[in-house]
Amino acid sequence: MVVKVYGPAYASAARRVMVCLIEKDVEFETIHVDLLKREQKSPQFLKLQPFGMVPVIQDGDLTLFESRAIIRYYAEKYASQGTDLLGKTTEERAIVEQWLEVEAQNYQPPVYDLVVQIMYHPKMGLPSDEAVIKESEEKLGKVLDVYEERLSKSRYLGGDFFSLADASHLPFTQYLVNDVGKGYLIRERKHVSAWWDDISNRPSWKKVLKL
Repeated sequence: MVVKVYGPAYASAARRVMVCLIEKDVEFETIHVDLLKREQKSPQFLKLQPFGMVPVIQDGDLTLFESRAIIRYYAEKYASQGTDLLGKTTEERAIVEQWLEVEAQNYQPPVYDLVVQIMYHPKMGLPSDEAVIKESEEKLGKVLDVYEERLSKSRYLGGDFFSLADASHLPFTQYLVNDVGKGYLIRERKHVSAWWDDISNRPSWKKVLKL
């Protein structure tokens, strides 16, 4: 059965799900949701996702939202298929989960604020808050210093294998490096830069960017 992924293919959280599905060799189709027309807030969509956010997946009788919950589900459901994104031992799984939480709680918030302030506010005719930009950049720099130390000891965040922890960083780091003029935050850190070159050149991510 083909998995249905609701959400525009450009949406960061939808991309997080799609890269996981490709890594796990799971067939899927995207169901476009027009965010500019606020289709995600329509009564029909709210039946799938009561908070009006993308993505949502339908997998047979299962409807699931929240992108990190979705990728955990598919990494577990298809553990023996495609790329092992969880690790082979309980200890490896714990480390992957740890860094997946770091991405959600420490990494994404300042990156998100940078993207919104620098990329989206001008498109919406809103002023960018330079104080927020400065504070977010400082916060992100401190997080990336921790990453630099970690990646000096292992090829990937979860260990020596590509995992959900790495995959989850792809969408917003893509914006950071290519769209908001803050790529130096990655490039000035030797091991973070090498890690980014590695994960961003995975065939799965290149496929997602073409969708």
